[in-house]
Amino acid sequence: MYRKNVWKETKDHQSILDFSEGYKEFLSYGKTERLACAYAVKKLEENGFVNAEKLTSVKPGDKVFFINKKKNVCAFVLGNKPLKEGLRILGAHIDSPRLDLKENPFYERDGLALGDTHYYGGIKKYQWTTTPLALHGVVCKKDGSVIEVHLGDDPKDPVFGITELLVHLSADQLQKPGAKVVEGEDLDITLGSIPLEGEEKEPVKKMLLKLLKEKYDVEEEDFISAEIEVVPAGKARDFGLDRSMVASYGQDDRACAYTSLMGLIDAKKVEHTACCILVDKEEIGSVGATGAQSNFFLHAVARLAELSGAAHPLYDAHLILEASKMLSSDVSAGVDPLYESASEKKNAAFLGQGLVFNKYTGSRGKGGSNDANPEYYAWVRKAMDDAGVCWQNAELGRVDLGGGGTIAYILGNMNMNVIDAGVPLLSMHSPMEIVSKGDIYAAYKGYIAFIEAE
Repeated sequence: MYRKNVWKETKDHQSILDFSEGYKEFLSYGKTERLACAYAVKKLEENGFVNAEKLTSVKPGDKVFFINKKKNVCAFVLGNKPLKEGLRILGAHIDSPRLDLKENPFYERDGLALGDTHYYGGIKKYQWTTTPLALHGVVCKKDGSVIEVHLGDDPKDPVFGITELLVHLSADQLQKPGAKVVEGEDLDITLGSIPLEGEEKEPVKKMLLKLLKEKYDVEEEDFISAEIEVVPAGKARDFGLDRSMVASYGQDDRACAYTSLMGLIDAKKVEHTACCILVDKEEIGSVGATGAQSNFFLHAVARLAELSGAAHPLYDAHLILEASKMLSSDVSAGVDPLYESASEKKNAAFLGQGLVFNKYTGSRGKGGSNDANPEYYAWVRKAMDDAGVCWQNAELGRVDLGGGGTIAYILGNMNMNVIDAGVPLLSMHSPMEIVSKGDIYAAYKGYIAFIEAE
């Protein structure tokens, strides 16, 4: 069989371990799509990429990027071949399941100040109780100023959390199905308990608002136009006695975002123009102006064509995309020895066996799937094997058990060849996801091989 263990096949384990240090830094910093986008832009600029807004033309070898609403970034390395021969595209998403503060979040009950939330993406709600949480985001005031909020990840900061019913009083709760043990409206974070002196009505909430005013110069009504994300506190950590894995929030899909970004940056032989696009909103359907369904990517390609001298850039953009090849870089479900029955092992991904190709994802008969063309899959296989990349194939769990989607079908709608390619993950969509450092490195090498393949 073609499946090989990354650790056995890679003689230089130190390269794997060293690469994972940059990856952990990215995870620890980029806990929201805004922060992940900012990190990507900084990394691009450090490696010679220029914001396309500053340019009037481009030529082979140039490195450019586009930013969309501080939540998307699309970067290109101009190749030697004409754009109409197509791009090599690596596409990943940088949003992850989380909790968001509501527009009117703050209230007081039983001597505590709390923040009301709405969960984002698919989560097991009970996993988010009794875990330290941090707040990251922005508050946008009517005068146009934007205040950044970061609380809970600096060691000097307090952390926040969602309380849970003690087991001694949980007889009724424990009879509920897992989806109902903790319900959405119960995912409210505790924010404080000291009353403001001299206040009789909601004194603890007023103390909270006083502290926010002192620290950020914001009023309660300013949170109507805020975007505050509630995420697990703490840094990405080595996992396992052998330090072979990474434990962190947000590895779906920042595992593939980081490796795609670094694959683009580090690729040497770029004949076809190479691209890395990082998008938002995948966890809720890739909708909106910053999701993969927006026109941002199409317009970025059109602008690139215009900078290259195209007379009809938007028309050319459609032709360029039709001729392109893409890896939809997204994580896959790894086989968990504690839950083996969820996988059909002949067609499942295992930690440590490299980059995972999912010909299709979806659910209920491949619904919502891209289902890649076999001719393209064969080309991808050859590209990986020629470069000595460890890879494996998989489905997303047993048939009829569930499923999931990626951005692959959206780019496939542009009539390009697309296949899902990512890394296997344990505990997906939980506050602590697990990935093998070997697979992270194999994905990085595989993305470079894709860009450089004939």
